[in-house]
Amino acid sequence: MTEHTHDAVTHQHGDQHDSARHEGAQQGGLNLHKDADNAVDMWDGMYRERAKIWSGNPNPQLVAEAQDLKPGSALDLGCGEGGDAIWLAKQGWTVTALDVSAVALERAAAHAEEAGVTDRITWQQQDLTEWEPQPDFDLVSAQFLHSPLLPWRNSVTSAAAAVAPGGTLLVVGHHPHGLPSWSQHHHEPGMFFTPEQLAGALRLDRAPWFVNVLTDRKRIVSGPNGESGTTLDTVLRATKRA
Repeated sequence: MTEHTHDAVTHQHGDQHDSARHEGAQQGGLNLHKDADNAVDMWDGMYRERAKIWSGNPNPQLVAEAQDLKPGSALDLGCGEGGDAIWLAKQGWTVTALDVSAVALERAAAHAEEAGVTDRITWQQQDLTEWEPQPDFDLVSAQFLHSPLLPWRNSVTSAAAAVAPGGTLLVVGHHPHGLPSWSQHHHEPGMFFTPEQLAGALRLDRAPWFVNVLTDRKRIVSGPNGESGTTLDTVLRATKRA
């Protein structure tokens, strides 16, 4: 997504932008294709509406939380057009990037080639409602996995299950009470989560998790007509004890 609210769109994708994938898409005049029969058709339909949906920049919370981590194997869930995966690869990570949209993945692969990191990223088309995670990754990043077809509790639980012992889980999403004024999702608070709700869903008060960061953060974003506003991100970084 993009910082025009790149993130502001709701997605089973994560892309790289940070906050509003869903929002960014719809507010920029894109159609999320909610009437599609399945996730592939919904997201492919959205991506086909424009040659480029997101900014190509990594999500800011990913940069803030992962820039000091030791590179290893990383999983980018909902990679969209590849901004986060490419940034991770440039930092030395070996990245597996998943998205349900073949259109998004084709663009992401092209961007990775332009960036010279093709050999560090494996792109996979996966519907996260059917995907079976394995605890193989030193870092699992789930950025704004908000989708009408994928309950957020399911997506974050799957993300947590993919973290290897000693690895890091990074989850970032929209706070239900911190959407920008122009958002069309104020009537859909159930799609988003607070830090407390996230902690409860992942049972972070129990082993094997050590919570490094669990908070909400304000961020300045630009609206569809260039207006400035704020959005609130829920941010979790947790370490899985070995």
